[in-house]
Amino acid sequence: MNSQAPAALGPLASSQRILSLDALRGIALLGVLLMNVESFTGSLFDVGTGIAPAQAWPDRLADGFVYIFVQGKFWTLFALLFGMGFASMSERARAAGVDFLPLYLRRSVGLLAIGLIHALAIWSGDILVSYALAAFALLLLRNAPQGALWPIGALLNLMLVAMLLLSSLAIALVGQDAADLGDFAVDQALRAREIAAYAQGSYVQASALRWDYFVAATLPSYWMFVPMALGLFAIGAWFVRSGAIVAPARYPRFYAALRWGAGPLGLAITLIGLAVDSEPVLTGRTLSASDMFATTLQMLAAPLMSLAYLAWIVRALERGARWPLAFAPAGRMALTLYLMQSVIGTVVFYGYGLGLWGEASRVAQVLGACVLFGLQLAFARLWFARLRYGPMEWLWRWFTYARRPALRQPVLPALP
Repeated sequence: MNSQAPAALGPLASSQRILSLDALRGIALLGVLLMNVESFTGSLFDVGTGIAPAQAWPDRLADGFVYIFVQGKFWTLFALLFGMGFASMSERARAAGVDFLPLYLRRSVGLLAIGLIHALAIWSGDILVSYALAAFALLLLRNAPQGALWPIGALLNLMLVAMLLLSSLAIALVGQDAADLGDFAVDQALRAREIAAYAQGSYVQASALRWDYFVAATLPSYWMFVPMALGLFAIGAWFVRSGAIVAPARYPRFYAALRWGAGPLGLAITLIGLAVDSEPVLTGRTLSASDMFATTLQMLAAPLMSLAYLAWIVRALERGARWPLAFAPAGRMALTLYLMQSVIGTVVFYGYGLGLWGEASRVAQVLGACVLFGLQLAFARLWFARLRYGPMEWLWRWFTYARRPALRQPVLPALP
């Protein structure tokens, strides 16, 4: 291996980027915002708890749309894309004869640092720390046989689903009073502090709660989210190593199976979960089997539907559709825009900003998210007219490659 690795490999130029990946990232970013907006304006304990029955019918429709078609589908799509980025970086390093390990470790450490700052200083619903922790584990799969990546990814996700199904069965046998009252007391205390800190509190009070939430709720959740993310990373890596993402025409049956098999199956499982319990709540004093079972079905369905979304978007691009490419500028600066969404969301809804916490209807949340994303997309287009990377992407690349990347687009000479 070349000991001068950091100097031999650098960030991709715009002309080297895979447009389909940028388009997919941009679409995933919109989906993540549609999901996250609910937790900007209300308790994190109420996010993903199904369709609240006490809403007006327009809000129930908006809630149902997000629950069925968005919840869990887009952070999983992002995880697939992260795995593709890992495999792409690994292959580029191999082709250049470069030592991949120090580059990748710096990249992962950089993501972990950004995620921790995001979780503790901006918003408690961070996903970047989970990705960074799974990224370290992903190194174990770098030299795994290509054919093993799908089974590993599927096994990691199905093991978690099986554990939750067993929990559902145990609760059904024991009864509804199986919830841990200690955990319930912690949840209720955090919920009460959320209202005080986020709805009316100062930035210092909100940040103190973010730390407590990270310790009490976020850290314990990593046992579930990190293995799930790792499994999705492995599947994403397969897409690059097999060539399926850059040459989809070579895999017509595979993509057809995702579109017409995984997608309908995932939707059916989601609807079954909705029929079992349309408002599953995992933080109440009594945890029912239907709560756990419906949530487990939602978790099982989400990767299937995200794979189908990926396949349909790839299909559209294959057929010459231009609409997915409209999302590509956002995909090129997905990290910047994700963090921007959190900053804007907390400033609009938290007490240290406009103080609209708890006041936005579900319809207003969805429409507001779409408007914000449209503005972000316009911002990204203007940014890339003159600059090569988003601001956070530029800093992250600087840290990864240990040298400052050129930020400005090259000025083309005037025609004679």
